[in-house]
Amino acid sequence: MWASLFFLMHTTVSLVIVARVLLRPRVEPSVRLAWIMIIEAVPLVGILAYLLFGEVRMNQAEVQRMADVRDRLTGLRMATPAVRALPADPAGPVIAANEAVGGMQALSGNRLALLEEGDCAIDRLVEAIDAARDHVHVLFYIWLPDASGTKIAEAIIRAEARGVQCRVIVDALGSRALVRSELWDRMSQAGAECVTAFPWGLPFISVLFQRLDLRNHRKILVIDNRLAFTGSRNCADMAFAVKARFGPWVDILVSVEGPAVRQLQAVFLGDWMSYTGRDLGDMLQPVAPVADPGLAAQVVATGPDLRAGSVSDCLAGMLHAARDRVVITTPYYVPDAALDAAIRAAARRGVQVTMILPARNDSLIVGATSQGFYYGLLAAGVRVMLFEHGLLHSKIMTVDGRMAMIGSANLDRRSFELNYEVNMAVFDDEFVGMLDRRQASYLSRARQITLDEVRGWSAWRRLRNNLLALASPLL
Repeated sequence: MWASLFFLMHTTVSLVIVARVLLRPRVEPSVRLAWIMIIEAVPLVGILAYLLFGEVRMNQAEVQRMADVRDRLTGLRMATPAVRALPADPAGPVIAANEAVGGMQALSGNRLALLEEGDCAIDRLVEAIDAARDHVHVLFYIWLPDASGTKIAEAIIRAEARGVQCRVIVDALGSRALVRSELWDRMSQAGAECVTAFPWGLPFISVLFQRLDLRNHRKILVIDNRLAFTGSRNCADMAFAVKARFGPWVDILVSVEGPAVRQLQAVFLGDWMSYTGRDLGDMLQPVAPVADPGLAAQVVATGPDLRAGSVSDCLAGMLHAARDRVVITTPYYVPDAALDAAIRAAARRGVQVTMILPARNDSLIVGATSQGFYYGLLAAGVRVMLFEHGLLHSKIMTVDGRMAMIGSANLDRRSFELNYEVNMAVFDDEFVGMLDRRQASYLSRARQITLDEVRGWSAWRRLRNNLLALASPLL
């Protein structure tokens, strides 16, 4: 009797959940199918998994607050003319797609510098903080209390001692080691305003209103409205103590001067005002061009409360514009169908497409899932290179030596749908050439994987990879 009652209840609930999956708007058919398979194939667990992770559920009051903050910030007009590409310029559709997704225009008059790969890049950030005169704004997903993290924290403490206002945002999960350390207390006691994004609270209550795995994955440092830094690097040593066996972690970090600093400031202030409720909109001041004409740059900030698209749409637009060559560096490749198709289509029409991925991934599941895509990429003519000297964590795409995208977003669904990310599109031959040379240095430390090698994998490995690739819409 009890077994029959359980079966009846489970069947009824599963049908209701399946109906909800089918009725949800803006969901890819592959995602619907994957969830329906999980719900029906794994009794009870599938239903619980969907209720916990199947929908990008957010506290509606918080979503409205974020929208109000964006309206407040975007209502302050840019003082720098936006870049208007000529009709025949392939950058035109890319700029338009980026603006449609992130709401920010491409602006000229910027100067960007590519920082060193090693831990000395952190010293550049420390120098910038030590030179600050008005304010320092810091946002990191992961900030470890290691040598690099300590250097930045002590620089903030010194800045507060000389009257510079410092504001710090860290992700509650990614930077939990810092938040529990004495460095966090020392920064707060020195006068720095320290805030955590998405604190855990009471999980069993919070899950009713918001997904627990939403994260702020951004990396931003803004100094005095005149200088900013962004890229893929967290505030940590290359050795990355929490996952040292995969090290060194190889990242990219750039310094930014010019009107794009204002856009990065807007992203930081948007997060700050959303988390604290304190209005700092007056700090969003115009930033003058630092070069004539300088390079054109465009910040693209994305997050789960923004449903106009994701960075995947921006990258797909760049791929469709490619005519000669594309080089992509990413640590995690679990794409949506549109991006994977755009990469393969570019290769099939004769574009030289090279992808650089880590040979060893810090996530066994994500690494195996990525391998499930290798066959399709290689069969389409994509050159796949595996970086063998650490965990390649940079996120770069360059197209035809003319345009590029760099930033915090991985080529996976977590970055596209769940994380708050910040990327920057750059339209400048010289700087894109620097990025291509950096990626060439990755290639010199990588080996090529061939279609024959993939075909030679054991049946178990291919089964594991392809099975996980089927589940990629859920990762």
